[in-house]
Amino acid sequence: MASVTFKGATRLYPGGTTPAVDKLDLEVADGEFLVLVGPSGCGKSTSLRMLAGLEEVNEGGIYIGDREVTDVPPKDRDIAMVFQNYALYPHMTVAENMGFALKIAGVSKEERAERVLDAAKLLDLEPYLNRKPKALSGGQRQRVAMGRAIVRKPQVFLMDEPLSNLDAKLRVSTRTQIASLQRRLGVTTVYVTHDQVEAMTMGDRVAVLKDGLLQQVDSPRNLYDTPQNVFVAGFIGSPSMNLVQLPIVDGGVQFGDAVLPISREILAKASGSKITVGIRPEKLSVAEHGLVVDVDVVEELGSDGYLYGRAQLDGTEQNVVVRVDAINHPKAGDKIHLISEPNAVHLFDVESGARLN
Repeated sequence: MASVTFKGATRLYPGGTTPAVDKLDLEVADGEFLVLVGPSGCGKSTSLRMLAGLEEVNEGGIYIGDREVTDVPPKDRDIAMVFQNYALYPHMTVAENMGFALKIAGVSKEERAERVLDAAKLLDLEPYLNRKPKALSGGQRQRVAMGRAIVRKPQVFLMDEPLSNLDAKLRVSTRTQIASLQRRLGVTTVYVTHDQVEAMTMGDRVAVLKDGLLQQVDSPRNLYDTPQNVFVAGFIGSPSMNLVQLPIVDGGVQFGDAVLPISREILAKASGSKITVGIRPEKLSVAEHGLVVDVDVVEELGSDGYLYGRAQLDGTEQNVVVRVDAINHPKAGDKIHLISEPNAVHLFDVESGARLN
């Protein structure tokens, strides 16, 4: 196994003026499961393809272990990729698909069969080894693609949105299987997804990208509890954090007809007369005073409910989401007051977007 290191890695596509990936500095520890996440076009797949050798690195370098692989051909990097599309050979059986790379590499028939069988046991594919891909479900095909990577025993697994072709229920069960499998195998894994729920539930650490720039890399818990800027705060969490710009007043910020207390030290860091305040949906509650919200709809999800409403702030309408009791909750059309739990607010500078507290 091996670590992975990006050192100032940059990719600028021909004819482009802005790098798709801009001076990426990132270290993935030996055996770690790291997830690259961000919106479409943020550079996460490009970063993975640079690591795989499928994209040129214009500046900086990429290392696998102590070995620089920036200019090494993909076939010599000792990596295995799992793509969004399964890319299985339709005329081959599951066993032949899984063992094909070993056959090309000149591995003996006996060893191929042994390694394919070992991988099939890990992935619950034993009953399907003699079937063709067309006789398998989407989830089974993706497991075959995983098996094809596992039999090669690479130093690093690279996965590019491998679950996006699966239905919602199958995605949940398959992501659990992948995370569990990775921990058993202990192979360094870099996983790309646009789905932040997938990122939060699978990764040892998560790297958030935006416009080719690394915003923050941390454990899922730390990303949720202490996002370092407004973008990470709004991107991580489902439903996403409520982010509102509130005027600074004596003792804190004005929150409807209430004041959210904030220390003078933090207020002094703000670059203007307002602060961007972030509050998670579960940290807001209905009260007698606070921010006035018109309730639009309440989603009842069994054990939980989510209230979606609108608040007027400085003459502009702001959407607000609150977690409420699934049974006893306000109704659509109600006008309510919301207040935040003490010490549950995230504070960001309006101009820079950087965290203040």
